[in-house]
Amino acid sequence: MKRILLIISISLIAFQQCAQNNYGEYKVDEFVFGKDTLFYRIFYPDIMKSGEKYPLILHLHGSGSRGKDNWRQLIHGSKFLRDKQARMQYPAVVIFPQCSKGVMWTHREKHQENGKWKFEFPVKKEPPLPTKLTNMLVEHFMSKSFIDTSRVYILGMSMGGMGTLEFLYRWPEKYAAAAVVCGGHNPQLTKKYCHIPIWFFHGEKDRTVPMEYSKAVFDNLKNCNKNTKYTSYPKVYHNSWDFAYNADLLKWLMQFKK
Repeated sequence: MKRILLIISISLIAFQQCAQNNYGEYKVDEFVFGKDTLFYRIFYPDIMKSGEKYPLILHLHGSGSRGKDNWRQLIHGSKFLRDKQARMQYPAVVIFPQCSKGVMWTHREKHQENGKWKFEFPVKKEPPLPTKLTNMLVEHFMSKSFIDTSRVYILGMSMGGMGTLEFLYRWPEKYAAAAVVCGGHNPQLTKKYCHIPIWFFHGEKDRTVPMEYSKAVFDNLKNCNKNTKYTSYPKVYHNSWDFAYNADLLKWLMQFKK
């Protein structure tokens, strides 16, 4: 029995080391504010020219990537943002913060009603600690001379898609464009960020986050921002990021400036 446990333990360590090596291009870092710490990974352009300013991209992960290991948040989204061609065409500073377990990017509440999930998004309270720290991290980089503050972008999936819309609501002055993948939020709050182009993606068979939550937000935005758009996948469940995260999305984001 001890031998089996030892083999399992060694296998888990090997798996984690292998996983971390796969994301080695993203530098391990942390942001400390008082007694609080936000773990994050960061990717810089291959060549950073003196005096040049670069876009900043923030990615918010889903609930399954929460923790303190500082690599799990890279499982989805990091590959297409570090793609060789993307790095050449759209050099940018890319940040992947990690939300700790037991909390979310939002104060989202949910319950089941007639077999379907019903979500609510209270925003009167202070933002959750990881959200607050991530915003401070973004501001930290926006103060750097090598960041183009007119080209700051945010995208997220699932819990991170909901977080993306909440970031836009709380700090609408920061972002030039956004992408929301299988997310959603309160459509009554859209006036605050109507000026920001957003590309929504959702699987029509998604049972984890029903498509209605992103579609309702889009419907409130489409008449006030001609650049906001919606893509649905008829046969796709919750994994719409497998289709949304590609070079076309990056090209679309990068065309916008504040």
